[in-house]
This record gives sequence, structure tokens and C-alpha cells, in this order.
Amino acid sequence: MRCSVLHKSKGRIRVHIMRPYMTMHQADILEYYLRSKPFVTMAKVYDRTGDAVIFYKGSRKAVVTALAKFSYEDKAAIALVPEHTGRELDREFEDKLIKAITLRYARRLLLPKSLQFALSVFHALRYIKEALHSLAKGRLEVSVLDATAITVSLIRREQKTAASVMFMLGVGEMLEDWTRKKSVDELASVMSLGVDKVWLHKDSGDVLVPISEIQKGDELVVRTGSMIPLDSIVVSGEAAINQASLTGESLPVHKSQGSYVYAGTVVEDGSLVIKVDKISGSGKYDRIVRMIEESEKLKSAAESKASTLADKLVPYCLGGTVLTYLLTRNALKAISILMVDFSCALKLAMPISVISAMRECGAKGITVKGGKFLEAVAQADTIVFDKTGTLTHSQPRIAKIVTFAGNDESEMLRLAACLEEHYPHSIANAVVEEAKARGLDHEERHSTVEYVVAHGISSTVDGQKAVIGSYHFVFEDENCTIPEGEQQKFDELPSQYSHLYLAVGGTLAAVLCIEDPLREEAKQVISELHELGINNVVMMTGDSERTARSVAAAVGVDDFYYEVLPEDKAQFIKARREQGGKVIMIGDGVNDSPALSEADAGIAISTGAAIAKEIADITISAQDLYCLLSLRRVSEGMMKRISRNYRSIIGFNAALMLLGAGGIITPAMSALLHNSSTVIIALSSMRNYLPDND
Repeated sequence: MRCSVLHKSKGRIRVHIMRPYMTMHQADILEYYLRSKPFVTMAKVYDRTGDAVIFYKGSRKAVVTALAKFSYEDKAAIALVPEHTGRELDREFEDKLIKAITLRYARRLLLPKSLQFALSVFHALRYIKEALHSLAKGRLEVSVLDATAITVSLIRREQKTAASVMFMLGVGEMLEDWTRKKSVDELASVMSLGVDKVWLHKDSGDVLVPISEIQKGDELVVRTGSMIPLDSIVVSGEAAINQASLTGESLPVHKSQGSYVYAGTVVEDGSLVIKVDKISGSGKYDRIVRMIEESEKLKSAAESKASTLADKLVPYCLGGTVLTYLLTRNALKAISILMVDFSCALKLAMPISVISAMRECGAKGITVKGGKFLEAVAQADTIVFDKTGTLTHSQPRIAKIVTFAGNDESEMLRLAACLEEHYPHSIANAVVEEAKARGLDHEERHSTVEYVVAHGISSTVDGQKAVIGSYHFVFEDENCTIPEGEQQKFDELPSQYSHLYLAVGGTLAAVLCIEDPLREEAKQVISELHELGINNVVMMTGDSERTARSVAAAVGVDDFYYEVLPEDKAQFIKARREQGGKVIMIGDGVNDSPALSEADAGIAISTGAAIAKEIADITISAQDLYCLLSLRRVSEGMMKRISRNYRSIIGFNAALMLLGAGGIITPAMSALLHNSSTVIIALSSMRNYLPDND
């Protein structure tokens, strides 16, 4: 690509692209191409002028070389551009603002005063209609203040004042709309709801394939804990589907043959064969935006308080206006007060503070579904950890396989992987990965797989019942037995590992010893959580007392519970909340779902079961637990910012009212300062809460 250098300084260069026209998409391709380079710290491309400003470290030659190699047709560069970049949103706002300013001054310069007055009356009808609609509902809202100010100005034949007020209100609406959309767009750009691979149903057996290979009409298999990847029609099977992300329904919906299922919903219980109906229209960006818009209904108490307070203050603004007029007999002074309301700033700045916190969390690998959950995290005094996949690594591994009844080790691992691969859980993933590492490919031999929550998996292999899972499930629920003469071998199983039991035909066939190493950062994170005000850190696990006690001592939790069932975790959290505590629950499996639902804020691990992530209020990256510290700090920062915004908004707008009542500022100036302060506070609320290196 040819370009010329317009300006250069240490660590910064501005270049002009040598082409007559640059589209917005081309600008995005170049911008994201430059940002992908390790030596580029920041890049901005301006499509209107064809310029690019690049901040870099190291040699300028590397930047020049990268520009020389760039091509708009480079598929790798095109792939770097996300679905939405925000450039079109910014352009839309710029065009609207330029149009509004141009029309305003064109009318003032070209139209006679009588026509200007008529246009002002016409435009005022919209504000009057909104005010009447509000009054008809028995509510005194900001629209009443705006309409009163405009109507009084027109009655007094003060067309310039009315036009200025409407212009400032219009610009304020544009700024508020852009600010909110920009916040949502930035949040959506850092979140992901994708499904990478799906089970393709074939006569020869189910095959795990990338979702990109799926075509309309293909049949897929979805089971307990799995997400529906695409809009589809049920071909066979029955299942309870959690559609909360789509419809907000709290209870699962029963689906059977002929039912329609939607992308992004989750199989809570059962299994289905579904035929794909739609490939397009399921873009994750649009789904995320819908989720964010839905999450805005999940307001924190602070947001709700701001909204309620804003409405309650409207009558006082009207009262102040009337009182000012009665005392001064000056309509301009009274109108100046009408131009100031607390509603705009309170109702805009508070949600944006929350969205900014959600966006920053998203950039750190944390997905939050609503402001109320961030508030819960900020106020929490208790945090409950599931052990496996949370305090321990999300990728445990098979350390040893002990076979019984003369079974072959490879065949037992092959069978275990065949059963476990259908259900997303860290232990199941460990079995599948070990089989893959040993090159043990397989064709499925079992019948329909049944998942028993918190216990194990049951199926039929070559006419015999096969079960895999916990000791309680295999030996107590299924009444399986240890082969004769091998009791001592069973008693001598290595105690340092977790055990996964596999039985075929009612007899123990193998025990898979799972090495479940602790996360290196777990102890430090728990220590810092204590410093951040979490008084009670609890670990709950289905493992034995010996394993639980060892892990609890190693990571420094305040209390631990062992051999617990899903309902035990949920009951503990419920009891704690009834005592007045605020509780966070962290888990990754289907069995953690009841507890995640019961907690004030349920947190799921990103590599866990889809149903856990669906039910959870927050999802964190599986890479490490440090993001929990960021989550707590961002949440606390959000609450402090909301409190600070309260004081700033109330104080500044009260001062504007006093200045207007004193005749120091005009109604137009009052509207300008009010709208400007609203946008400034909103933009300030978009700032990050944590330093970049946190």
C-alpha cells in the first residue's frame, strides 16, 4: 500500500493513504491490522481524510514496513475486524449533529421571521404532545417541564428563546442516545456467546464438528447442559429448555417433536435431535445486544433509586418555577429554572456507570448480566467455591487407570471417553483429552446416554448397562459390585487422587484416578478477597473429607463442607441469605446450577457446562481466579462512582436553578449548561474503573 508521511515524532507517526476514496470498512481493516502488530500501541484511521495516526514502540521502520505490506484484500487482515466496530455509530451521530446545526443556522439566515415562528410552533407540537401524554397518565415528568418552557416562550412571542431551547433539547437527546449506544456497543464488542463445536447426528453415529461446517437441514444432538447452537426444529426426543436469555421465563419449557428451539437457549434436562432451520440471523453481536438490553431491566438498587428520585424532583422544579415567577414577575427567570431538571443526568449517568463497569469486566474476561449483580458483588460478605474446576484447575488430568475383571486399560479409557464426551465438565474433559492424547479414536457403541445430575452417566453398551460416575452413584444407587478376589486392589487405590468409577453389567470395570491440581493463584486470591472485605470464604465439594480438608488447608478458606449434593449447596446459601448475608457462589458444573441460582450473584467458569453459564449471573474466564479481584474492585468502584454522580448532578443543577432565578443566565444558556453537564458526567461515567495494569 502506498502512503505519504504527514508528520512524525518519537513514538508517533501520521500518514496519508494514497487513494482517492476510503470506505468505513476499509478504514476498519487498516485500523485493526495496525492494532494487531505487537509494536503498535494505538492506531486510529480516519476514513473521511484517508489519514492514519499510529503510536508505536521501537523502530519506525517496522511501522513503515507493515504499511507497505498491507492490502485491503488480505483475508487475514479482514478477519481481524469484529462484527461491529462502532465507526458507523459515530458517523451516524456526526451526520445528525452536522445536519441539525446546518438547518438551524440556515433557517435563521434565510427564512423570514414569520415563517421561523410558524416552524417553531410546528416543532413545539412534539414536546406538547409528549407532555400531554405524561399528564394523561397522571405523571409529572421532564417532558412537562420542557413543554411548559417552550409554550411560555412562544406565547410571549420569544421565538429565538423557544427555538434555542428546542435546539438544545434536540442536541441533548442526540448526545444521550449516542452515549448510551456507544456504551452498549463497546460492551457487546468484548463479550462472546459463541458455540465452537456441535454434535452432528449421522446414521453411523454422532460426530463432533465445528459449527462453521453446519448447513441448514443438518441434524444435531443436544443433551443436558448443552446450549442450542442454532434456531432449529425438534426431530425427536424430549427436553426441558431454559429460555431465560431469550424470553425471561424463569421456568424451563418442555420441548418435543415438532417444537421450535432457539439459539442461545439451554437444555436443562433431557436430550433432543434437532434439525437446523436458520444459519443466518444468529449473529452473536445481536444476541449480546439483546442480552444487554434485557440486563438493563436488572437494575441495581442504586439505579432504581436514581430513576425514582429523578421523577420525584420534577414537581419541585415546577414549584420553583412558579415561585420564581410570583416573586420576580419575570418569565425568563422562571423559564431558566424549567430548563434545568435532574432527570436527564440521573437517568443517563447511572446506567452508563453500570454499562461501563460491565464493559470493563468484559475486557477482563468477565461477563455480567446486569447491574444488580455488580452491586451484589460489591456488597457481598460471603463467597462459596465449588472445588473442582474452580479452586482446582479447570483442566484436571488422568493420572492413572486401574482396571478390574481383566479389562484392557485402553478399552476402558476408550469407553469412558465415549460416554463422558457428551457432557461439558472439567472431569469429563480430562477423560476425553487423555483418550485423545493416547490416540484412542472410537465409534460410538452405546445407546442413548442419560446424565444423572451430580452423580454420573448411564447408558447401554453391547446389551449391557454401563455407568460411570461417583462412588455413591455406581455402588449405592446402581448397586454395582467389585469383582470377586479384587477387594484388596480396590482398597489400595491411590488416595491422593479423585476417583471416577466405571462399571459394565453391574460389575466394576475400571477406576480412573483424576489428578486435580490446585490453582497456583488460589491461596493468594482468597487472601486478597479477605482484604477486599469478604469475611467468609467457604469451599463445598462432593469429594471425601480427606480430600476436602487437604484442599481447604492449602488455599486458606474459612470453612469447608464435603460429600455435599447440589441441594446442600443451595440450602447453605439460602440459609446464609436468610441471616442477612450477601452471598456469591462460584461453580462450573450442571450440579452447581441450583446454588448459582440461589446466590445473590452466581458466578460460572467459562469452560463449564452451558446450563451453569446460562443460570449464572456472571461468567469468568477459566485462565485464573485473579479476575475475581478485578470483579470486586470494579463493582466497588461502580458504587462509589454512582454515589459521586449523585452529588455532582444534584449540586450543579441546583446551582443552575439559582443562577436562572437570579437572572444571571438566560433560558438558552441554562439549557446549554444543563445538557453539557449531563453529557460530561455521562462521558466521565464511561471511563474505566481500574488502571490498565490491574
